[in-house]
Amino acid sequence: MRIDPPITPHDAPSRPLTVLVLGPTAGGKTALAVELALTMPGGGECVSADSMQVYRGMDIGTAKPTMEERRGVPHHMIDVADPHGGAFTVADWVDGAQVAIEAIHARGKHAIVVGGTNLYIKSMVEGMFDGPPGDPDIRARLEALPTEILRGDLAHHDPIAASRIHPNDRRRTVRALEVWMITGQRLSELQQQWSDAPRALPPRTHAVGLEWPVELINQRINARVRAMLAGGLERELVKLLAKGPLNRQAIESVGYRELLRHFAHECTIEEATEDICVRTRQFARQQRTWLRRFKAIPGSIWIDSPLRTAPEAAREVIGTLFGS
Repeated sequence: MRIDPPITPHDAPSRPLTVLVLGPTAGGKTALAVELALTMPGGGECVSADSMQVYRGMDIGTAKPTMEERRGVPHHMIDVADPHGGAFTVADWVDGAQVAIEAIHARGKHAIVVGGTNLYIKSMVEGMFDGPPGDPDIRARLEALPTEILRGDLAHHDPIAASRIHPNDRRRTVRALEVWMITGQRLSELQQQWSDAPRALPPRTHAVGLEWPVELINQRINARVRAMLAGGLERELVKLLAKGPLNRQAIESVGYRELLRHFAHECTIEEATEDICVRTRQFARQQRTWLRRFKAIPGSIWIDSPLRTAPEAAREVIGTLFGS
């Protein structure tokens, strides 16, 4: 395991942490996250950062952790959306994840954010870099204004933030204007500084990354895909379709889209299987590109996964975080 020297002091585990468990698909993130939740001093709970595991009924194809795999550890942001309903946005996940993390910390537990949806974790981390502490007077003045005026002001002062924040997201609109009024800097510029050159994570937030040689992770991906199909992925999709058409996000999910082509007699099951393997390997390659940014963060912890079981990796992570 390679560990970059931490830059923040490791105080006693009396205050809960947020741990980001990162890595390629099929790389063992869930097993490590659960092990950390069970063995970190004070215990922890998991927050899923997977854009497809949010959907109810999409279990096998998303590698949603089973109850056995969760080992009694509470998991949040799983099964929170209807695959037949409207789209589930990044903002929906960030809002839900932040509420879950705050509640976990309030219970004195550590929050372990685990998943492979890069945009989710990136958006959450950027949200942590959202400027200075709030100013109650400025916030009150902004809150008194209609949303339409707030949106117009934001478009004028920070058009990039205005384009990123949903028109109905009043809370983030107010926050972006508050940052500009306090600092004279655009929130989008502060966030871009993080995107361009990741620095230290916020206090009591740590990144743990799993590293795999490409050849080995591709073998694991191929084995997982075949296990999903043997485990009933086709039946799962038939059951989902019996309840109605899937929304656009769900229908584009890796595995489901390929099987839909098979159902439409556009390819054989063997061809669909190979297509799922190829697309999943492509996804893992995209994840590796994104993970390189996190390796630049001081204090991040990187594990040579083929050399460590989940319990071994968890022990080393805990020793690094708590100095034991």
